[in-house]
Amino acid sequence: MSPVQPVHHRTVTVRGHEIHYREAGPADAPVLLLLHGFPTSSHMFRDLMPLLAGAPRTLGSARAQGHPLRLIAPDHIGFGRSAAPSAEEFDYTFAELAAVTTEFTEALGLDRFALYIQDYGAPIGLRMALAHPERITAIVTQNGNAYEEGLGADAWAPVLAMIADRTPETEEPVRGIRSLDGIKWQYETGVPAGFRDLLSPDAWHHDAALMAREGQDAIQLDLIGDYGSNFELYPAFHDYFRTTQVPLLAVWGEGDEVFVPAGAKAFGRDLPDAEIHLLPTGHFALETHAPRIAELIGDFLARRVPRP
Repeated sequence: MSPVQPVHHRTVTVRGHEIHYREAGPADAPVLLLLHGFPTSSHMFRDLMPLLAGAPRTLGSARAQGHPLRLIAPDHIGFGRSAAPSAEEFDYTFAELAAVTTEFTEALGLDRFALYIQDYGAPIGLRMALAHPERITAIVTQNGNAYEEGLGADAWAPVLAMIADRTPETEEPVRGIRSLDGIKWQYETGVPAGFRDLLSPDAWHHDAALMAREGQDAIQLDLIGDYGSNFELYPAFHDYFRTTQVPLLAVWGEGDEVFVPAGAKAFGRDLPDAEIHLLPTGHFALETHAPRIAELIGDFLARRVPRP
């Protein structure tokens, strides 16, 4: 086993906005770009990054030897420690977040990388893949949805109502999603009793504190209201999968009620060689299964993505 690798906290300016990102691993190693979801930040990758950034190590699978990776995890504009301009100053749409993230990768000189996508990170990363398919070496999706059957009916009901008709009445139920209780629900739901004590309360308190900042109400309502634009791109995402046959690994918390397991299985329809693993946990699978997910990623990338 390799020693634990340090994680660096850095910033870069894109379009006049400071973007905070975490980085670990050798500068010349293959890149894995980690795109977080709602309501968190690059904080969600705090346990995974040191596990994947180290020197070669033998993984649980005898078929492959893990290689060190360069891990880069930005906080999206409006999230974490990146700039959070007001909703009047910045167009909070998934198209804009994807464009800014693309410019972020260009600022860092990244021209080839694998994607790790979760929750909001999925439509952001897949929009990037549509624009520049030649840059994407592989996709790891961890509860990052691209199919209608992946939408949990109960969790999505208030969101779909607001998307269909945004009014003060439809906005109000959605506001609860970013409350402390709403965020804690996302972490705990679907996690079996045997894994509950692995959940750190620090995670949801961290997210809730950042979600409570001034301006976040308008920012998050704008993004949630724009989520329907991602549904419109689902056919294009599916065509991208079929056309490129991009190597894809799905590591999915099977207890997730936001993006249900049917969404993971659906990738196999367009990508017959997709590798799909359902894990006994919830929406934020890294909170309980970071070592197992690191093992699966290391094995997958070593086998499916040739090193230069």
